[in-house]
Parts: sequence; structure tokens; C-alpha cells
Amino acid sequence: MALVYKLPLSSSLYSANTKQFNTISPKTILCSLRFNATSSSSSPFTEKHSLERYQRDQWIYNNLQQNQPEPICVAALDEDSIRRNDIALQLPELKKLLQVLREKREEKCGEGKGEKCGPGNVYLVGTGPGDPELLTLKAMRVIQKADLLLYDRLVSNDVLDLVGPNARLLYVGKTAGYHSRTQEEIHELLLSFAEAGANVARLKGGDPLVFGRGGEEMDFLQQQGIQVKVIPGITAASGIAAELGIPLTHRGVANSVRFLTGHSRKGGTDPAFVAENEADSDSTLVVYMGLSTLPTLAVKLMHHGLPLNTPAAAIERGTTPQQRYVFAELKDLADKIASAKLVSPTLIIIGKVVSLSPFWPHSKEATCLAETSHAV
Repeated sequence: MALVYKLPLSSSLYSANTKQFNTISPKTILCSLRFNATSSSSSPFTEKHSLERYQRDQWIYNNLQQNQPEPICVAALDEDSIRRNDIALQLPELKKLLQVLREKREEKCGEGKGEKCGPGNVYLVGTGPGDPELLTLKAMRVIQKADLLLYDRLVSNDVLDLVGPNARLLYVGKTAGYHSRTQEEIHELLLSFAEAGANVARLKGGDPLVFGRGGEEMDFLQQQGIQVKVIPGITAASGIAAELGIPLTHRGVANSVRFLTGHSRKGGTDPAFVAENEADSDSTLVVYMGLSTLPTLAVKLMHHGLPLNTPAAAIERGTTPQQRYVFAELKDLADKIASAKLVSPTLIIIGKVVSLSPFWPHSKEATCLAETSHAV
């Protein structure tokens, strides 16, 4: 059951009273995080129990007792306890920051100051697939000037290193089985700080309006009278395809491209219910978040007529130094992914254009395909 905290300094927020729990020592939580942190140090992103996240967001844990001995790590805490207690630890500093921002706004636009005393702006910022050099100039400007930045798991560490020195960072990432904040809590945080006059940047990997729930956040805030500005980012499909030399469309090879999420609200965890419409050999299919559902999707695509030898690729952590990938025909792709032990985030590209990549193993086939397409 989600525990929602709302900060009482804002008119839209309420105090935590939805569920009682036993407070766990802050250092016990951090100890548990260390206990669980196995491979996060090699990731370009913020993993769900990353110590890097706590170091980056250390301002929000100023209320921790400093000179206590470190506890002995005996066992890991359950994730729900970590989440609920972590939010509780953040509350004092979040309230304090809200108060500071409110006082700053009142000082700037008080009676006779001549400035409008309205809410701040919220920027939905796309940070691309990971490579910081793929940021737009506008995204860079907002990242460096924002008062508060709420960031997702798939905003790369290299991008977060560009944040201005006086800004506050707050992790609100989600992974399968662990949501550091619910979507409703994220909505309330954005609203609270915007109402206090802050300029808030909501950082999302890729593009904020492509499978990023940015539309929901924009709709919620606009209904509350908060101005929302969207700064598009390079979505994973185009950024990662470009990295591997895969043209998403190509004359005579693919006349359209379709983006598909591997997890659908209507289709549960199985996107295969759309396979019949996606089995088009003249189109490129790009699947986001599709590692767990690819085996079923691939079978259904082939069942509905997509050739078994359709070129395909799966790319883990694309555009980052930790990028890994496999190329295979569609019938073999799931096995190749399993053999390579690819992990999330992995993007899947299916279609004849994959064979145009210089990394496609069947180079003669790709050459023939390209020559045929130019002759059309």
C-alpha cells in the first residue's frame, strides 16, 4: 500500500496519516542500501538502492544524526520499509526548503516591490538516452538554473553532473517492484514547490512525452493553474538507433516506424495483444521496456506473418559507456538476449532496417538489401 506524504506548508498538501509504521534508524537504512548495492556502481543510471543517489541528494538528509557509529549490516530491509522510512527522513528538509522558497518569493514580490507574486514554472525536461552530449541547449539551460530537480532512474549520472551548484536534487525514480515515489506523490511535490514560487525541473530519460508519463504530470499541473513547459529530448529509439547506424526508416526498406511499450496498462504485462497490427514487414518496430515480454511478442509477430529471419537488435544502456547489444534474426533474438544476460534498460528494434547497420553480422545480405532499395 502506497504511503503518501504531503507537506503541510503548501495549501495542496496534507500530513502523513495514511499508515503507521515503526521508524527505522537512518543509518540502518543506509546500511541496508549498502548491503543491497551489488552492481549499481557499474551503471550509468541511478539504481534503486544506489549509494550514489544518497550522496547526490545528501541535502535532504541533513536531519540525520551525524556522530553515531555505523551499524553492522546483518540483513537487508524489505523495500517497502525502505521506501516509507526514506520519505519520512526527507520530510523535515523538504518542509524547510518550501519555507525558504516561500519567504524568498514574498521578499521579492511583497507590497510595493512591483513584481508579480505568482507560482513558479515546471519544466518537463527530456534528457535523452544517457549521453550528456545529446542534451538540447534549452535543456542544459533549465538544468543549470532550476531551484529543484526531480529526476528519474534513467537520467544518467553524467547528465546529473551538469546540475547547477545551488540546485536541489530529489530522486523520484521507479523500477519494477520499487517506486521511490508514487505518481501521485510526484504530482504533489511538483505542485507544492511550484506554488512556493520555485522553478522546478522534472528530468526524464529520453523524451518526457514518449512513455514517460509526462502527459499525466502536465495535465495535473495545468488543472491546478501551474504553467508547464515541455523541453523535448532525444527519445531512446532515435538516439540508440543512430548510435548503431540503424536508420529507423529507409526508402524501399521501411516506410514507417512504430513505438511500442512492453508493458501496457490495458494488456497487462503482455504487449502481444497488438502483435497482429504490428507484424508489418515494411515497418520498423521499436519496443521500449520489452525484455520480459519479448519472447511472447516475437512468437506472436511471427505467427501473424512477420518473417522468422527478420533482422532485430537489442541494446542495453544505449549511448552510454556501458552499452551492450546483440543482433539476431527475430526467431533467435530472445535466446541471444538471454545468453548475453542483458538487463534493463534495453531497447529492442525489429525490422529490415536493422540489417543496414554496420554491426549487422550478415553483411552481404545488408549490402544486397541496400542496393535493392536504392534501385526502387
